Amino acid sequence: MSGAKLRRPLGIIGLCALAAWPIVMSSPYDLRLFTLAGIFAILAIGYQFIFGYVGELSLSQGAFFGLSAYVTGILAAKAGFDFPATFAASIAVSVLLAALISLPVLRLASHYFALATLGIGQVLLLLAIDWQSLTGGAIGLSGVPLPRMFGFQIGRGWPLLLFVWSFVLLAALVAHQTKRGLYGLACHVVRQNAIAARSLAIDPDRIRFAMFLLSAAVAGVAGALHAHTIRIVSPEGLDFKVMISCLTMAVIGGRTHIWGAVAGALLVVHLPEWLRGLEQGYVIVTSGILIAILVLAPEGLAGLVDRLLPAAVGREAIPAAASAPASQVAGEGVLMPSETPILAIRGLTKTFGGVHALNDVTFSLMRGSITAVIGPNGSGKTTLVNCVTGIYRADGGEMVLGGNEISAMNSEDIAARGVGRTFQNLRLVDDMTVLDNVAVARFRTEQTSLGKAFLIGRRDARLERARSHAMHVLRRLGLETSAYLNCGSLAHGTKRLVEIARAICLDPVVLLLDEPAAGLNETEQADLARILEGLAARGLTLLIIEHNMEFLKSLATHMVCLDYGELIASGRPSAIYQDERVIEAYVGRRYGAEAMA
Repeated sequence: MSGAKLRRPLGIIGLCALAAWPIVMSSPYDLRLFTLAGIFAILAIGYQFIFGYVGELSLSQGAFFGLSAYVTGILAAKAGFDFPATFAASIAVSVLLAALISLPVLRLASHYFALATLGIGQVLLLLAIDWQSLTGGAIGLSGVPLPRMFGFQIGRGWPLLLFVWSFVLLAALVAHQTKRGLYGLACHVVRQNAIAARSLAIDPDRIRFAMFLLSAAVAGVAGALHAHTIRIVSPEGLDFKVMISCLTMAVIGGRTHIWGAVAGALLVVHLPEWLRGLEQGYVIVTSGILIAILVLAPEGLAGLVDRLLPAAVGREAIPAAASAPASQVAGEGVLMPSETPILAIRGLTKTFGGVHALNDVTFSLMRGSITAVIGPNGSGKTTLVNCVTGIYRADGGEMVLGGNEISAMNSEDIAARGVGRTFQNLRLVDDMTVLDNVAVARFRTEQTSLGKAFLIGRRDARLERARSHAMHVLRRLGLETSAYLNCGSLAHGTKRLVEIARAICLDPVVLLLDEPAAGLNETEQADLARILEGLAARGLTLLIIEHNMEFLKSLATHMVCLDYGELIASGRPSAIYQDERVIEAYVGRRYGAEAMA
């Protein structure tokens, strides 16, 4: 039996074992331990939103957990509020804190983001210790009641266990809804490459903000339940050890798998208890086991299962009713020549320190034209594309797209206006299928949001429409047979075409290609040239950065040459080949003579 066929029966066995666990281990202590494991499973599922889904190493999950526990403890033990009020307040306070700190913190990158979020927990810890009149100081608050709702008391043991694990199921459902549709694909792209996401009209900052708040909300759920379960709130809930435990659960289980978070929580909570008989040595043995798991399965237990038992790739049917009209695919239509430029670049200037990467560059792109940008390394070609697409903000000049100024827009808004691009170094998501890599470009068009993701029913209509449109584009480029393969398994030339297909799926009016022929053999270059000529014939405007002059010779209808950031020549390729400045700066005298022979 194949690995894909084994996944379902093994999954059913795992669920049965999880359900039977508290029945077999039914002592009050075992039930309490299993209840605590459920609470930490909720915490780990919440942490996956920011750490797993968008790849940000936040160290504030423990702070939200501890803060919500204090809110529950204070309102329940001191004010006498029932569970619905304390529960809602705990979540609200955690989300409010996340919103307040997200604006400055989410602008930071890499380890700076981690350090900033770490500081939040330390501030709250000091506050909890010093504010003795409210928090009880270092001793904490005792006497937190068991959950009470609408006059009904949740008892110890089985009632509390079932109550907590019902919230585990709810958190798992929220996570499932978040990752299963078009919004989940966008999160995947943001995690792998934020620049690629922006080129697809996806705003990584908005998605990170939503995931940060959602992770805080779920941490609030876990903190509130923890306060009611252990019946005391102390500064230990804000200690960095809680954050380390949460991070360990997410990494051990698998940072993007829901069941991995549950497995990680069960293992981390129970493993020290199983090894208590080793007395002082249990800490070393526990650490050794966790390290061994990370060495053998760096992608986590869930990732290990995916590697040993790969999931079957489903070939989703593309509904005919959802298919995009042929005239809307890849800019298809009748070319209507026009003397009005679709993109005008005027006096574009970009400086890095004292170096002029671009200096007063001016030229225009006409609809349906294929304009090549040539020049030696360091001449400013990629900087030009980055400025046009908003990755860099130009220091001077203007860019006008279809009569609208876009110079001050960010990358995702420029992409939404109709400027698509590919990259010199491929920016595909290797562990996503070709179809989904292309379909995710419809994110902005389908007006997808986190709130709408929660409302997805059995099928995601937005994702189906996106995949339908993507399949049309793939068929036009001859890639339909690769639609359900992961991009990581493709040859380099095919990946180039997939990235072009993804850009086309935006329905752009201008497509910028950064060295599309790099790494392709002669046959692949010829096929690519035919595809690009076909796109231009249907009205799509192309700007191509390329060093391969043979590839451009019969393809480009217009050519501009940059040298040290300045435009030194502009015109038809035959004139550019004869231009003395171009020959001296880039082509070389011998090749210039041969090209015109």
